[in-house]
Amino acid sequence: MDLGAFSVSLAVKDIEASKSFYEKLGFTAMGGDQEQGWLILKNRDHIIGLFQGMFEKNMLTFNPGWDQNAAETPSFTDVREIQKSLKSQGVTLAEEADENSEGPAHLTLVDPDGNPILIDQHRA
Repeated sequence: MDLGAFSVSLAVKDIEASKSFYEKLGFTAMGGDQEQGWLILKNRDHIIGLFQGMFEKNMLTFNPGWDQNAAETPSFTDVREIQKSLKSQGVTLAEEADENSEGPAHLTLVDPDGNPILIDQHRA
């Protein structure tokens, strides 16, 4: 199962303060819109998403079909295929993708310790 690019999505209180802090650790903005309350920061292969007012908790994020530079990969496992595999293994999903849809979709699940995981496919 290819989950694609990995990042940590942080639920932040003050996106400007968080951006400034992570820039001191060598991160630079690679995407997002600070005025909309979200930024994607990168330091080498490490990616952090800053999200103000969008999520209740920090979460692990995977993007099927993307590499660590948000470039499309030649092949990938569609989020609906990942969903079917997880469900067949008895994994409970908090939010499911529409299995009859195509293209961008997402699902969420929670690990045994309560950590949310987002599998968010942006491409067709």
